[in-house]
Amino acid sequence: MTVLRIVYASAIELRTDEAYYWTWSKEAALSFLDHPPGIAWLIRFGTAIFGDTPLGVRFGGIVAMLVTQLLLADIVRRLTRDARAMVVVVLMMEAALYYGLLMAKVAPDVAMIPFAVAMVWSLVRLAQSGDGRWWLAAGLFAGLAMLSKFTVIMFAPAVAAFLLVPDWRWRWLRSPYPYLAVLVALAVFSPVLIWNVQHDWASIRFQGVRATTNYGISLRTVGDYIGLQFGLVGFVMLPVVLTGLVMTAWRGYRTREPVAILLSTAVLVPFVYFLVKSLTLRVGDTWPMFMWPVGFAAAAVNLVMLSREKWSARMIRSSLFWVKTAIVSGIAFVVIVFLYYVAAPWNLLGKIDPIGAEAGYEQVAARAQAALDETGATWIATTDYRTYAMMRWLFRGRVPVIEINERGRFQDFRDPGMDKIRGHAGIYVGREPDNRASQWENIPAKREPLGEVERRWRGVLTDTYVIEKLTGWTPELSPPKDSPLFWWRVLAGEFEKRERASAPSLTLPWRGRVDRA
Repeated sequence: MTVLRIVYASAIELRTDEAYYWTWSKEAALSFLDHPPGIAWLIRFGTAIFGDTPLGVRFGGIVAMLVTQLLLADIVRRLTRDARAMVVVVLMMEAALYYGLLMAKVAPDVAMIPFAVAMVWSLVRLAQSGDGRWWLAAGLFAGLAMLSKFTVIMFAPAVAAFLLVPDWRWRWLRSPYPYLAVLVALAVFSPVLIWNVQHDWASIRFQGVRATTNYGISLRTVGDYIGLQFGLVGFVMLPVVLTGLVMTAWRGYRTREPVAILLSTAVLVPFVYFLVKSLTLRVGDTWPMFMWPVGFAAAAVNLVMLSREKWSARMIRSSLFWVKTAIVSGIAFVVIVFLYYVAAPWNLLGKIDPIGAEAGYEQVAARAQAALDETGATWIATTDYRTYAMMRWLFRGRVPVIEINERGRFQDFRDPGMDKIRGHAGIYVGREPDNRASQWENIPAKREPLGEVERRWRGVLTDTYVIEKLTGWTPELSPPKDSPLFWWRVLAGEFEKRERASAPSLTLPWRGRVDRA
């Protein structure tokens, strides 16, 4: 399965967000608007070995998967001393599309997962040994996880329950170790805090808006969330894991057993939160990714506990049957999805295909290169970060690429090559209808249409891009914060938002506008 992920990572062109995170890996910024810097560091690790190739960008995710599996296996070993349960938890990871294949797709969640699981592993060691120094290890890994993505904070209720519900609560409340662990986590997380202090708490505000945005109750978004969990965790695996979690929670809170409380709460609280959130907002496909590995550990431990607690033979046989079915069917599904994307020639999902929807940028880059050759232009301009990221990835530094709006995303980025931009013609590459967006009212460039290019994947048209020549203007890298060219859009987990003429915009003094879907 690891070889399968390596083949996938090498064969599939980067998705837009992956290319965007790759651009971060080329910068020396302490942090970034969208996320902390962990994913940039993970990508830099892979590209240092394999260069700026798809495998290089994704290699860190493949390593993260293996580290996570080892940690889960050791958690289960320590809790059960049962080799079969260790095999089960490792295979559960392989049988979930989220991990068996998509850990090869780099995202902040992928960088965060091994550190989040290592934090849980440290607390398991604490519970078994009683050695307060394991709090410090947990704080270290918590800080490293927060350096990758803020959502790890959703493990806080589980850690609080682990500390406060068992009978040992007064021992640890009087001990310095939990408080020192918080200080260790904050010290490790300090680069993000420093960056935010320097930039008016921009990323905290950005994520706050994403977390609190409300588009009204929609059963469709609830269905999207539940359907994604079935598809990405497993149609059989999801009920198996949830059943194991509920039984673990019942066992833990009834007997005040610390580790059972920790494992079950770490998954059930975020799962319910995202379920409630999905009533008013589309939950992003990777948002719940951090929690399910802990759920796999809980489910594997629960299998062993059923026999130790003298449950009926019928219950034990049924549980084993469904776990085996989940693993076999899940791995088969992962392999089928792998073959579909790597070997099959068809597009069976049309425009909603998650890979196809972000493929075909080579066609756009080729047309942009032709326009550069025809006009003598020396740089490329875009008006959305996805196109910007893909142009930077595909041109690999041969031509300066700059997004001329949303400059708040690029604070502390290095000079893109202004000596090749200032006083020279540029080529604008933008998706229809971005070439008619209101921000052009603030850009005094002369625009000359050069044509269009279609982005297709396996014969299906995804988007049409316009190519224009820009003259008589030099883009500003650091416009004032009240400039429309500084504001960034909050996507709140949706692939895109197109403005409706009838929908008003919400003005936020610190950032600009949230486009209502």
